[in-house]
Amino acid sequence: MPDPVGKLPSELDQLPDRDAEETAEWAASLDAVTEHAGPHRAAYLMRRTLQHAERNGVPVPALLETDYVNTIPTAAEPAFDGDEAMETRIAGWNRWNAAAMVTRGSRLGVGGHIATFASAAWLYETGFNHFFRGKESQDSPGSGDQLYIQGHASPGIYARAFLDGRLTEEHLDNFRQEAGGKGLPSYPHPRRLPWLWEFPTVSMGLGPLSAIYQARFNRYLTNRGIKDTSASHVWAFLGDGEMDEPESTAALALAAREGLDNLTFVINCNLQRLDGPVRANFKIVQELESQFRGAGWNVVKSLWGSAWDELFALDTTGALVRRLREVPDAQFQTYATRDVAYIREHFFGAEPALAELAKLLSDAKIDECFHSSRGGHEARKVYAAYRAALAHKGAPTVVLAQTVKGYTLGTGFESRNANHQMKKLSGDQFRTMRDLLELPIPDSKLNDELVPYGHPGADSPEVRYLQERRAELGGPAPARRVHAVALPEPSEKAFQSVYKGSGKQSVATTMAFVRLVKDLMRDKETGRRWVPIVPDEARTFGMEALFPSAGIYSPRGQTYDPVDRDQIMYYKEAKDGQILNEGITEAGSMADFIAAATSYATHGETMIPFYIFYSMFGWQRTGDQMWQLADQLGKGFIVGATAGRTTLTGEGLQHADGHSHLLAATNPASLNYDPAFAYEIAVIVKDGLRRMYGPDAEDVFYYLTVYNEPMPQPAMPEGVEEGIVKGLYRFKEGVPAKADSPRLQLLASGTAIHWVLAAQELLAAEWGVTADVWSATSWGELRRDALEADEALLRGEERTPYVTQALDGAPGPVLAVSDWMRQVPDQISQWVEQDYSSLGTDGFGLSDTREAARRHFGVDAHSITVAALAQLARRGEVPASAVKEARERYGL
Repeated sequence: MPDPVGKLPSELDQLPDRDAEETAEWAASLDAVTEHAGPHRAAYLMRRTLQHAERNGVPVPALLETDYVNTIPTAAEPAFDGDEAMETRIAGWNRWNAAAMVTRGSRLGVGGHIATFASAAWLYETGFNHFFRGKESQDSPGSGDQLYIQGHASPGIYARAFLDGRLTEEHLDNFRQEAGGKGLPSYPHPRRLPWLWEFPTVSMGLGPLSAIYQARFNRYLTNRGIKDTSASHVWAFLGDGEMDEPESTAALALAAREGLDNLTFVINCNLQRLDGPVRANFKIVQELESQFRGAGWNVVKSLWGSAWDELFALDTTGALVRRLREVPDAQFQTYATRDVAYIREHFFGAEPALAELAKLLSDAKIDECFHSSRGGHEARKVYAAYRAALAHKGAPTVVLAQTVKGYTLGTGFESRNANHQMKKLSGDQFRTMRDLLELPIPDSKLNDELVPYGHPGADSPEVRYLQERRAELGGPAPARRVHAVALPEPSEKAFQSVYKGSGKQSVATTMAFVRLVKDLMRDKETGRRWVPIVPDEARTFGMEALFPSAGIYSPRGQTYDPVDRDQIMYYKEAKDGQILNEGITEAGSMADFIAAATSYATHGETMIPFYIFYSMFGWQRTGDQMWQLADQLGKGFIVGATAGRTTLTGEGLQHADGHSHLLAATNPASLNYDPAFAYEIAVIVKDGLRRMYGPDAEDVFYYLTVYNEPMPQPAMPEGVEEGIVKGLYRFKEGVPAKADSPRLQLLASGTAIHWVLAAQELLAAEWGVTADVWSATSWGELRRDALEADEALLRGEERTPYVTQALDGAPGPVLAVSDWMRQVPDQISQWVEQDYSSLGTDGFGLSDTREAARRHFGVDAHSITVAALAQLARRGEVPASAVKEARERYGL
């Protein structure tokens, strides 16, 4: 409650004040300054005092927001290590070719983006010329720096590669025209241009999230002794509008908590998103500063170019800084497009002190400041910001660089709300741009149809300078390198123990998978390369057995005495821990997986990640990252545990996954399996290690679904390995009671195999029907093989799909059953020559026992029996009355 004079209580009131009189004197001093010099002067003194205290190690909270000015004063900027005039010419050629490439492509309707790179050109050029280490860097061999390029800036990166000699005019003219095999992808796509791009970033939000976990994974490799990556730095280039994505800021606290000073975000603050202002009525730079400072990051603002120095020097009252802080972004965007008279009236006319300041400024100075002079457009300002970022230790840094979207493209582009969708410049606009950039391109070569590319010559001073700079920094960038080194096959012992089965013991396939990996992690050659990843609930998946032996990764080790230290499977954290236990973040865990799954290219170190999670929270929740993984050519095992719609008792709708295999089937790089038995898992994992890490390694990853339902695990029958890998084999043949017994084929995947086996017995014992039971380990791989057979047929090649071959001659109809929607097993229906029908768990999940849920969805043994009889009755092989009798007998 407020005290009698209306002042709110303070948390300091509960702490003893050792000298109340001294405290009162400080307060009185502040009151005096406020009264005699004004509140702005008082605020300035307070900020100065806090800053002084912070620099001297006094433990006071830092301010979350600073004035709308550069962090680094001009007088404090370091000497520029380069030829600024030369770099300006290089940047000019890159700006021109980026715009020319998109404009030339627009005549074919393939589109492209011009304005983003135009605003960010110096953010990239300065990095390429002075900071970004290449793969041949002496202090970071094979790794270099990791560059997350803003997707819409790709034309500028192509333009620089063209100047460098890595791309030709033919390449540029095939921008966004990939069908012929010689094109350039629209955005950073490693799968489409694997020698250039390392990281796909245009799905907004995934770049910043992945960059944080990449920086973290670099530390993981170092701390575990796999590779010293301490000299590698991660640079993520982002848009201010992109920061609205939840993923963009989801892991800021992690980066600060783990002190990832090997990470720098560079946010291009051109104040525009795709179709308008980022914060029309507010200030995005100030908002981002507060957000990052609050999360524990170092913040460097580079907002104003050197033309503003004169204005700030004249601002003796602080009126200019106050005005800059209060003007909303959309209004400042308007200033960048209006004449000087408008700016004098609407900006400087806001208060008398500003009006007086404006009288000292020429129209040319105001025009320069408000129309072009931004920190992100000056090499020296960007250079100073990057040097400050690398010099800061103990926390990651974000550089907030203010720019003009569409800069140098002319008044028709600059700061226009529509410029993101503007795909070409006219001949007149190119002439204006050429004059501004001072490029030697004659008028005779400019027209509206086919503007020429520009190149100063392979042996020109510009190209030599560019290449010398890159050689000094360790080679071209961005660049992706793969040094294929096959991993040795792990010991057969781990697999053999699973092939034997569990005897009378009931074991969930989730536990069987974890036990297998635990044994594989003991392998002398490859064991240390496994990277177990789990988003909390490790004990749900039986992974607590790995805690004491493998340890949970923590850069600080274990600074406390764990509460379960006296137990065998206690919670053990270690600096060299192998397990990445991420807490409740599927997105963060998936980012971990991507970093580990692509380490073979990023660092030349092959790792074997497996990521285990509630299957419902994989493809549904983080499916965009699954595509990112495919695009980045990642390898590893994604494991959907507690899979299926009825296997997880009591959890209900939001945990009941009946569709992840459908979502996974849409990804061409994902090999999807739904094994029924532990030995099937062992065969699949062994084959996966061969396909992903063997001499003929493929750019694929595996999705396995496993179940938390304990069941007896049989020993592996002889000769089933090929069928397991291809997706189908006969597990248990039915024994006819008599020669003319009705026959059918029961196909099942995952836990459904047990309901089908029970139905097989019911059909034989109570209805005289013989059924063969098949284990369908992968509906998706059966379909993939069949599609390839269809494609071969179009080429004139005769090829029979494997599923057709496997079922060839099998008597009777086929009934497919799974714990998934019917669409999952129905993927193969058109290639099955027998009459085909299916049962599945369509609809929403629900909370109940497994038995009740399966009866509800009509997939339990009794329901399967009735469905089988109905299928046979339609063929006239059993009387229709048998179906009615069975339904009544089983209470259906």
